Amino acid sequence: MSKKHIFRFNIRDIYNRPGQMRELTHEAQLTETWGEGISRVKAGAEVGLQIRFESVHEGILATVRAATEAESECARCLKNFTQDIKVDFTELFAYNLTEDEEYGVRGDQIDLEFPLRDAVVLALPFTPVCDSDCEGLDPATGEPYESGVAVAKVPEVDPRWAALADFSIRTGSKN
Repeated sequence: MSKKHIFRFNIRDIYNRPGQMRELTHEAQLTETWGEGISRVKAGAEVGLQIRFESVHEGILATVRAATEAESECARCLKNFTQDIKVDFTELFAYNLTEDEEYGVRGDQIDLEFPLRDAVVLALPFTPVCDSDCEGLDPATGEPYESGVAVAKVPEVDPRWAALADFSIRTGSKN
């Protein structure tokens, strides 16, 4: 089964023509999930790109702005939610690939998939939070705190002093 190259672009019109430039927009659906763990961009998600290809002496300079939507699990309350992911990157695709360059022009095409995936995965939050005011889970019940509901703070008692909690001193005079 051959892989569909949804982020491969033909640059024949600007190949080896320094100073030439082409801008385009592109939308595609991912064929595989990007990212793992509690934040990822699932297969089938739409990725929108704004691309500028510039021909320079060494190769093709690609400047890309990408936008997609990630599915995440809140690190505080474990609720599933979606969030917008936007990334910008610039990458040089060399005509003559050397040890220093990571990406190159293959024939008259450029494949943006690998640098795009790297940029998107690095932009995924390490500890996603559904809301900046998320209070997380109640440690006693394990249930999410309800937003706007006042939570009674139970003072923690040092176990070494717990036996004295019921102790009371009676004062008064005996006649």
